[in-house]
Amino acid sequence: MTATTIPDVIDHLLGIQPRDALDAIRAHRPQARLNAQQSYLALFEPAATATPSEVKFTLAERFAVAAFVTGLHGPNALNAFYADGLSRQDAPPSLLKAVSAEAAANAVNSGVPGPYGSFPAGPLSAEDQPGPRYAAGEAHRAVFSARLSAALAHAHLLVFHPRDAKAANLQALLDAGWSTTDIVTLSQLVAFLSFQIRVVAGLRALDTHSLNAA
Repeated sequence: MTATTIPDVIDHLLGIQPRDALDAIRAHRPQARLNAQQSYLALFEPAATATPSEVKFTLAERFAVAAFVTGLHGPNALNAFYADGLSRQDAPPSLLKAVSAEAAANAVNSGVPGPYGSFPAGPLSAEDQPGPRYAAGEAHRAVFSARLSAALAHAHLLVFHPRDAKAANLQALLDAGWSTTDIVTLSQLVAFLSFQIRVVAGLRALDTHSLNAA
């Protein structure tokens, strides 16, 4: 297992250098910048792990979920970053191949990008949107294991079907061997990735705008 600490992941992904326009923009929110990096470190380079007797959310599983979630948004720098992180873990190469294939096969539909699902009957029902639900393909289930298959299904649910989340979805994770603590961490990880995707996209848009305005 290999960890590579990067001073600031978002700066790294966008190629931000000191005194760049984007560096100046990020400098206006120093605490947000620091918190984003600390969140990354807590999730992907944790200082402490569970004891051997506990069911752990391993780094390989974390990078696999991250590569899947970012891959659902199509080829992008974040996906390449987390795929590289997965390749550096103690996991067979077939895992990265399977995760990449599943993400590509279930990537966001540009015509109906989501979120999908149904609200309780009422005014918001007008925004109900049917969409695909995810389950690991049969060819890849043996590579993932029941535990990771359940994690990827839950990640897809949080990304595309947040309004459909029910207690039964958490029970599916428990049945697959996830502890309650690791389920919380899994949900935090997916939420962080959604935040990171939006920050990177927003900064890239600002950078493009500043170039066009120059």
